[in-house]
Amino acid sequence: MGLTAIDLGLRGATSGVFLLIIFAALLRRAGSQQALLGMAMSAGGVFYAIATAPFFPKSSWWWVLPILSAQPLVFWLWARAAFDDDFVLRRWHGSLWLGIVAFGFALTLGWAYSPALAGAGGRGLALVNLALALAAAVQTVKTWRADLVARRRRLRLAMLAINVGLIAVVAGVGFAAIPVAVPGAPGSLPTALVLFVVAMIAGLGTFAAQPVVPVNDATAAIASGGGRGADRASTDRVAVDPRVVVDPRVVVDPRVAVDPILLRRLDHLMTVERSYRQEGLAIGALAARLDVPEHRLRQAINEGLGYRNFNAFLNRYRIEDARLALSDATQREVPVLTIAMDAGFQSIGPFNRAFKAETGVTPTEFRREALSRPDRADIREPRREIG
Repeated sequence: MGLTAIDLGLRGATSGVFLLIIFAALLRRAGSQQALLGMAMSAGGVFYAIATAPFFPKSSWWWVLPILSAQPLVFWLWARAAFDDDFVLRRWHGSLWLGIVAFGFALTLGWAYSPALAGAGGRGLALVNLALALAAAVQTVKTWRADLVARRRRLRLAMLAINVGLIAVVAGVGFAAIPVAVPGAPGSLPTALVLFVVAMIAGLGTFAAQPVVPVNDATAAIASGGGRGADRASTDRVAVDPRVVVDPRVVVDPRVAVDPILLRRLDHLMTVERSYRQEGLAIGALAARLDVPEHRLRQAINEGLGYRNFNAFLNRYRIEDARLALSDATQREVPVLTIAMDAGFQSIGPFNRAFKAETGVTPTEFRREALSRPDRADIREPRREIG
């Protein structure tokens, strides 16, 4: 009974933390897809903690298990939204969730009629869950280097490792022809402990203090919609456009401690030396050119310029470079692919997606419109000086 009491206590604490996360998101009126998926993950955590607890009635498994079987998909979608700033939920994601739930119901109801067939279906569903867990892991590793948000970099690996491990355990028991670990069995307490650790990490990620971004008169003007670069505002930035002159009178918040001299040197590399044109440029190579530790450069781009992703930071310069070339009548016959690669893109697909996301039109449409304007003048990149 002592272990059972600990088990139930951990599950109660887990449910409480997950419910606090949902409550905090509702209070903040968070409407982003990451917040919505986070609430769905938290609700699933509460549901799983209760459904696999000792003394949970087995008669309820027929409707509980199908919903739990779709949680790995919710986690995969949450990982995409959390770690990929360009991810957008699609209708087929919802259809896939409904399909997994429906398949889970079919397996549960068919267990009494054909245990062998239902067992084979359960193993197939376990494979799907393991594939989704692996996809979430790949997503984290693939975008880890380009992530500029220090807090997100610290939490993502721990959170992902524990969640993927938990999903793997839940999916793995499908190969043993049981939907989930039997409540009250020896595996129940470890499951409760893992759930509690997951909930605590999720709580730290939710309630930790948000990073402070320095704001001065120039950045305030941009944030309010005025000044240069306001028309290029996006979710990849907090307030500051890196193409805007860094005023030497900027007062940097001491809690952020971003070196304004480093920002000026970075601006020089981008606007004068055009380092963004280097193929496959990584943040480590850029930090080496600036002779600063990589973590300092990440902090400068994220907290000083407001970018969450290194690729988004580079693409701002590359897209501007491509826009100038596409608007130049003397380059009318230059292929779009050549312009894209000259700007630093390695293939046409990522260039087309990034260009349309930035301008709302494809490169070909942009060129046709720019060169057809009767009042079109030669567009030259404005000179920007620092200090």
